[in-house]
Amino acid sequence: MAGAVAYACYRSWIIFFMLLIPAAAYMPFYMRKRWKEKRLRQLEIQFKEAIQIISTSLSAGLSVENAIASAGKELELMYGPGSMMCVELSHMVQQMEMNRPVEELMNDFARRSGLEEIGNFARIFQIAKRSGGQLVPIISHTVQVMDDRFAVKEEIRTLTASKQFEQKVMNAMPFLMIVYIDGTSPGFFDMMYTTVSGRLIMTACLAVYLLACWMAKRILDISVM
Repeated sequence: MAGAVAYACYRSWIIFFMLLIPAAAYMPFYMRKRWKEKRLRQLEIQFKEAIQIISTSLSAGLSVENAIASAGKELELMYGPGSMMCVELSHMVQQMEMNRPVEELMNDFARRSGLEEIGNFARIFQIAKRSGGQLVPIISHTVQVMDDRFAVKEEIRTLTASKQFEQKVMNAMPFLMIVYIDGTSPGFFDMMYTTVSGRLIMTACLAVYLLACWMAKRILDISVM
């Protein structure tokens, strides 16, 4: 990306090595955020499947502890034993064998995951477990609400997927246009790279381009409260 910007806007090895390469050092931190969001989305999907299995097992008469163990075994068939939710459920089973309360384990999982859905479920589960209320219908209703919310999220992602692809194409268009013009009309942009005013104009264009990319990402980043 630094090379593409250097070619399109400056055509200078000095700017490439002195400015753009150090600026590109931010990319791992940006990608780390993207990877975290992707893993949280996977965890959310796996958690939804887990609580649905737990709810079904509770309706069938199993205890909470056995329902969690059963959910872990079923998720292993779906996602593999190394998946995030399988590892977490296996940890819960081990801790329950050491007589740790289930609600405490749920709260600990919610705190470490950082997902709002898991936090809400953990609080509802704790209240239902300690109050001695009807745990099965409460969890079933909670699962239904979370499933509806997840369906809304997936629908929004589906509706915005085409726009996100269009955004990626539009992000690449300025660079492709410059390559095309350079190939068909060599020297057309020479004044933009050899004069001070030209470099200032290209810097301004780069700033507008980055602002447009940021605004497009913000517009397409729709969250469900």
